[in-house]
Amino acid sequence: MHYSVFSLLKNALTGHRGWQPAWRDAEPRLSYDVIIIGGGGHGLATAYYLAKEFGITKVAVLEKGWIGGGNAGRNTTIVRSNYLLPGNIPFYEHSMKLWEGLEQDFNYNAMMSQRGVLNLYHSDAQRDAYARRGNAMRLHGVDAELLDQDGVKAMAPFLNFDDARFPIQGGLLQRRGGTARHDAVAWGYARGASDRGVDIVQNCEVKGFVREGGRIVGVETTRGTLRAKKIGMAVAGNTSKVGTLAGLRLPIESHVLQAFVSEGLKPLLPGVITFGAGHFYVSQSDKGGLVFGGDLDGYNSYAQRGNLPVVEDVCEGGMAVMPMIGRLRLLRSWGGVMDMSMDGSPIIDRSGIDGLYLNCGWCYGGFKATPASGWCFARLIAKDEPHEVAKAYRLDRFETGAVIDEKGAGAQPNLH
Repeated sequence: MHYSVFSLLKNALTGHRGWQPAWRDAEPRLSYDVIIIGGGGHGLATAYYLAKEFGITKVAVLEKGWIGGGNAGRNTTIVRSNYLLPGNIPFYEHSMKLWEGLEQDFNYNAMMSQRGVLNLYHSDAQRDAYARRGNAMRLHGVDAELLDQDGVKAMAPFLNFDDARFPIQGGLLQRRGGTARHDAVAWGYARGASDRGVDIVQNCEVKGFVREGGRIVGVETTRGTLRAKKIGMAVAGNTSKVGTLAGLRLPIESHVLQAFVSEGLKPLLPGVITFGAGHFYVSQSDKGGLVFGGDLDGYNSYAQRGNLPVVEDVCEGGMAVMPMIGRLRLLRSWGGVMDMSMDGSPIIDRSGIDGLYLNCGWCYGGFKATPASGWCFARLIAKDEPHEVAKAYRLDRFETGAVIDEKGAGAQPNLH
C-alpha cells in the first residue's frame, strides 16, 4: 500500500479496516543470495539498498529478537554531519543527503526534523577548534556557522551564560542537522525492503557459520541452517560475539551508552544542543520530553542497562548548561550496547574470510549514519568494492596506522 493523504482518507472512511502489515514476517528459506545478520537500522537499510539500487532481492535479514528491539530503538535520534576529518565528512554528509530525501524515498514518515544542531564552546581554544571544524565542513560543501555569544542567546536565551563554571562563549551550528524518529526509520526500511522481496526473519538467532573450503557459505540459526553466497554482519554491540563464531578477533569493545527522557514540557529547545565543557547532548521530542545522554559507562558489558554514577554525571552536565531542568523528573532511561572501535570510527569492509562482510564499530555515530551505512555496505556486498565515501573505513587501518581518530583522545574505546 502506498501511503498518502488519499489512502489515509480512504481508510478513515472505512473504519481503518484496510491497513496491511508494514512488512512480511517471513519464514526463512533454505538459501539466499545474501544474508544480513542483524535487523537494526543498518541491516535493514543494507537489505533495502541491495534490492532497490542493485537489484538483489533474494535477501534475508535475520534478527534474533524483534525489529527495532536493539540499538535502533535505544538512541537519542540525533542526525548530523558536522565532522572534522576527511575520512568522516564525506560519509556523514552523504548520509545527511540521504536523510533529507528518505521519507519520500521509502514512502514512510520517519519524522525527520531539521531543527539544527548547536555545539556550545566555552573557551578561546575551543572556539578555535570549532572554527577549524566549521572550515573543514565548508570546504567539503557542508553547512556550518560559528556563532558568538549573542548569536547563541538569540537561539537559546534560557542557557546558563554567565554564572556557570564554564560560561558559554558561542557555538558551532549546523542548521541542516536535527532528529528523526528511531523506530520509524527501522520500520520504514523494513517495509521498503519487504515490498521489494526481502525476507525479514524475526526471532532467528545466529549460532554459528557454515564453512566449505575456507569460505563461509551459510549460517546455523535457531530456525535451521540457511545458506547464502554472501553474508553481511550488522549486529552493533554484538559484533565481537558473532565474529567469534567465525573465528574473528576484532578491534572492538562493547560498552553501554545510557540515554534518558524527562517528563513532557511545552516547546522549549530550538533543536539539538550539546555542552562543550562536558559530555551532554539534548533535544526535545514531539511528546515534549527532553531526550538526552552523555558518556559511556566505564566498563565492558552486553547488558542494555547502565549504572547510577553515569546517570549523575550526565545530569550534572545538563544542570551546568541549563540549571532550570533541575526541577524536571526523569521518566525512563535505557542502555544501548555500543560497538566501540579503537579509533572511534566505523568499519565497512570485507572480513578477510571469503563470503563474510563487516559493518561495525559505530561507537556514538550509528543512528545518524544509518542511510549511508546501508548504502555503502550494500555496494560493498554487491560489487565487492567500497563506496567512494567509505574507502577510509578499512579493517586493516589499525594495522597500517591509518586510523581516523575524530575526537583525538587516544587509541582505546572508552576515550571516544
